[in-house]
Amino acid sequence: MTTTTAAATDAAKNPFTLVYAGAIAKNEAGKVNIHPVTYPLNGLDIAANVYTPANYDPQQPYPAIVVAHPNGGVKEQVAGLYAQRLAEQGFVTITADAAYQGGSGGLPRSTDKPQFRVEDIHGMADFITRFAGVDPQRLGLLGICGGGGYALSAAKSDKRFKSIATLSMFNSGRVRRNGFADSQMATVQQRLQQASDARATQAAGGNILYAGDADMSDAQIAALPFEMYRQGYEYYWRTHAHPNSTFKYTSSSLLDLMRWDATDQIALLEQPLLMVAGTAADSLYMTEEAFAKASGAKHKELFKIEGATHIETYWVPKYVDAAMGKLTPFYNKTL
Repeated sequence: MTTTTAAATDAAKNPFTLVYAGAIAKNEAGKVNIHPVTYPLNGLDIAANVYTPANYDPQQPYPAIVVAHPNGGVKEQVAGLYAQRLAEQGFVTITADAAYQGGSGGLPRSTDKPQFRVEDIHGMADFITRFAGVDPQRLGLLGICGGGGYALSAAKSDKRFKSIATLSMFNSGRVRRNGFADSQMATVQQRLQQASDARATQAAGGNILYAGDADMSDAQIAALPFEMYRQGYEYYWRTHAHPNSTFKYTSSSLLDLMRWDATDQIALLEQPLLMVAGTAADSLYMTEEAFAKASGAKHKELFKIEGATHIETYWVPKYVDAAMGKLTPFYNKTL
């Protein structure tokens, strides 16, 4: 597909608006099933999908895994793919749209604050540990891209999570503060002032200002300086577009994002930790830094998928298979 419209139309063809390859199109007895659910969290309605394994029996105890989606993503994209693949391996899984984003409630739309994203993960744990058939003592966590950074943060204090894995982890605070690959260090104070001004305008009842959103041409995408962003725009705006997915976030969110870091107090994380990233990912430095700082993890492993870029771990079959080849035994062992 070459246009956002074509990809979004493809989403409409799936009854659950899933946009990944091999997505469930209908629930069938004896197979992995998907269950759209809505639950309250801090006064907002959260939209989520629960996946149950083949021949699911609510009278039997199952391990469960919470899956946190990337920045700008929604549950119908890569988070849904991995949730479905893990359900195929016998886990009950849940992935929810972040509050203020996707199909979940909250105003202003596209507010993207770390404390909300971390609370979303706690909220998914609240819901899935009370889901029929789930053993609350066997709860795992998978965070993808920005969801990986927020998963690290959530698991530091939430010991309901018995193990944690990240895929192509993205430290949202560091990047919003320093720029990708620390390329905007010289403008930190200027950008903080802009975020402060945006909050002042919003508080005074003025227009809500947004950052990060752009309807780029193919040529503009190709000219972006970092491969993650080039491939990211292709993924989110072309091949795997979803009408609820956007890079947009309120400029005032930067007040919270720029003072936050996924590695703050990371030594509190003592659960088994698996971090997966591609050797060709220009975001790899974030996974390597967090892994080195996670000194409290009892057992930790850094697995690099040879030749994979950041975005390719989202959808390229051989790289997804490689990630699943580590995730499945990791959760089987730790849950």
